[in-house]
Amino acid sequence: MTQPFELPDFYLPYPARLNPHLEQAREHTREWADRMGMLGGSGIWDLRDLEAHDYALLCSYTHPDASGPALSLVTDWYVWVFFFDDHFLETFKRSSDRVGGKAYLDRLPLFMPMDLSDTVPEPVNPVEKGLADLWARTVPSMSMEWRARFAESTENLLNESLWELSNINAHRVPNPVEYIEMRRKVGGAPWSAGLVEYAAGAEVPAAVAASRPLRVLKDAFSDGVHLRNDLFSYQRETEEEGELSNGVLVLETFLGCTTQQAADSVNDLLTSRVQQFENTALSELPPLFAQHGLAPHECAAVLAYVKGLQDWQSGGHEWHMRSSRYMNGGGGGGTAPAVGPAAGFLPSGLGTSAVRLGNGMSLTARAETARTRTHTHVPHQRTGPSLLPDFALPFTTTLSPHLDASRRHVIAWSREMGMLQPQPGVPHSHVWTTERVAGIDLPLCAAGIHPDATAESLDLTSDWLTWGTYGDDYFPVVYGRARDLAGAALCNERLSLFMPLDASAPTPPPLTALERGLADLWRRTAGPMAPQARAAFRKAVEDMTESWLWELANQAQNRVPDPVDYVEMRRMTFGSDLTMSLCRLGHGREVPPEIYRSGPMRSLENAAADYACLLNDVFSYQKEIEFEGEVHNGVLVVQHFFDCDYPTALAIVDDLMNSRLSQFRHVAAHELPVLYDDFQLSREARDILDGYVRELENWLAGILIWHRGCRRYGEEELLADAANPPQLQPPALPGTAGRGGGLVPRGAAPIGRVPTRPVPTGPVTTGTAPSGPVPTGLVPTGLGTSAARLVPALSRLPR
Repeated sequence: MTQPFELPDFYLPYPARLNPHLEQAREHTREWADRMGMLGGSGIWDLRDLEAHDYALLCSYTHPDASGPALSLVTDWYVWVFFFDDHFLETFKRSSDRVGGKAYLDRLPLFMPMDLSDTVPEPVNPVEKGLADLWARTVPSMSMEWRARFAESTENLLNESLWELSNINAHRVPNPVEYIEMRRKVGGAPWSAGLVEYAAGAEVPAAVAASRPLRVLKDAFSDGVHLRNDLFSYQRETEEEGELSNGVLVLETFLGCTTQQAADSVNDLLTSRVQQFENTALSELPPLFAQHGLAPHECAAVLAYVKGLQDWQSGGHEWHMRSSRYMNGGGGGGTAPAVGPAAGFLPSGLGTSAVRLGNGMSLTARAETARTRTHTHVPHQRTGPSLLPDFALPFTTTLSPHLDASRRHVIAWSREMGMLQPQPGVPHSHVWTTERVAGIDLPLCAAGIHPDATAESLDLTSDWLTWGTYGDDYFPVVYGRARDLAGAALCNERLSLFMPLDASAPTPPPLTALERGLADLWRRTAGPMAPQARAAFRKAVEDMTESWLWELANQAQNRVPDPVDYVEMRRMTFGSDLTMSLCRLGHGREVPPEIYRSGPMRSLENAAADYACLLNDVFSYQKEIEFEGEVHNGVLVVQHFFDCDYPTALAIVDDLMNSRLSQFRHVAAHELPVLYDDFQLSREARDILDGYVRELENWLAGILIWHRGCRRYGEEELLADAANPPQLQPPALPGTAGRGGGLVPRGAAPIGRVPTRPVPTGPVTTGTAPSGPVPTGLVPTGLGTSAARLVPALSRLPR
């Protein structure tokens, strides 16, 4: 069978090693699979299938240091999960039986009790029988915290199979961001990470298991595993199974490029995720250990876990190259030498595009060029005015009648909190003036987001937007320029003191305007909340403020973020969850909390957040890249990943925005009704959630209104702002604000326009002054021109 593309050269920085207990595991798993009923008579596998797949070899490569019994148990887990995948495919996917598939999946968590003394049902198929056996053999040696984490990842792995089934039924190829998120659940790598803890005898301490570094390590590992699998399984999944959830197909569809170009881009993303893993392990773990005061044995456990994830990456690749299950002929991705600064690090010439280091290790010119490009961005390059696509947002909103009063309130509140003056003993802390607050006009954003709010509620939302924007301006000026990461961390740590979960608990005297403002907002917002809602709201605030530290760390490294890490952290720097939480305040208790944690609801909210975040990046490109020397901008991230020019990157971002918007509408129209039925929600709860969708539509429309109405980042204003920093600036030029990236957009005056692929459109009520002039002839025009720019850009990438 002809391969649809040539496998690229892979970045393989870790050695592949083989566990000496391979034959023991092979013999054991043959007997176990037969005893569980997975072989003769199952209609799914026979012994020849099991031996051809050789899961014992997979586990021997991915867990090279596991003991014999541990390797056999881990191998049984993988036999079980692959059998489940094939069993679900044959029984439910091929027949598109979603109802039967859901009933099948709903039973499986019953076989994973936290307390082994609890009674479990009688298994009725090999999947249930295998799971009951494996759970009972595995969890006695693990903590309750590990059991809860592993049960959750197992349930995610099982339940998100319905997402794949729904996409096959809808003949729908997911967009790239949606795919990465959902693949983590259905692809099983987070589940594999839990087994790494077991096999390595290195359980991650509960105190840090949910921290950003550990989350990113697991996510980057998972994405690497899944993207690698997508490259090897593309032919089987697309030609034999009719699968639409494959990363190569996703990029092939989204970019409108050839299969080979899509495969090369998937490999580039795989490389970027592995390099993100490396950066996180080296730069974020040491501060984490110190922050939490981990004991030496706890630090050693985390590092053993990291090593186990590295072993899995290299061993998984080696197994893919050997397994009959996958396309693994050919290989090599071209012979182009390294270019640019990376050229000095690798041999060049014919045959050296991948440098083999033995034990399965391989470095590539393409990977090292990308790594170098990530750290060699030159700040403050001339960009010219930001180009804007035609934002085809099909939602409308109006402005609150309390807008003018809220504008006056925000200025008075900012002055009362001390935001309009230097902070005592803090250099460079006079970041705002009265004119600056008036120019930012955050009540305009609040008035569009909450057009029906009472005067008090609108003031509260406006104050939250003001506080978040002030903090986001304050951190880079006070701590970023001095590279004072320790001072920033201490400032951030103190903020939690002003958000007590017990509403009656005392708080320390605030030392800065940032602390004073948060204390006031917390008192006004969290007091009426139920304890669970208060804890969730506090976490949303903490996620946003901690993301400011992530930005400072990247700035200190002069590191343009990895695309996936950027998208996921941008939601936090933007304050998306915080502002959405403000929308949810009035929902009461009719909606079960698990609804907001469900896949469809998170998908809905993330799609909306990504559209808003990228919209802001488009508007603020000139200010951030040319005037501030920022590295946190989605257009810049795309430029660096694809090594393409500004218009091409902008076209890709615009297409991604439109695809996220389409996903938002798809989830609202098709996935939420199914969710309502699955949870048997009352009519009142359904009406509340339908109203929440409309609130999110207002949220998006209000943010666009703010961008179009705020002239804070036109080139004229930027030049004036640079010439008159806040300490010296006279009361002139409205809208000359600081960076303003938190909670609300970092806007730019609409200067130029880029045509986009059309999506269903409708009017957007702006309530603002018209946009500025639109120069023509700046970029290609017409339907499909974004793809026309993209494909040549892909062909220019170093091979």
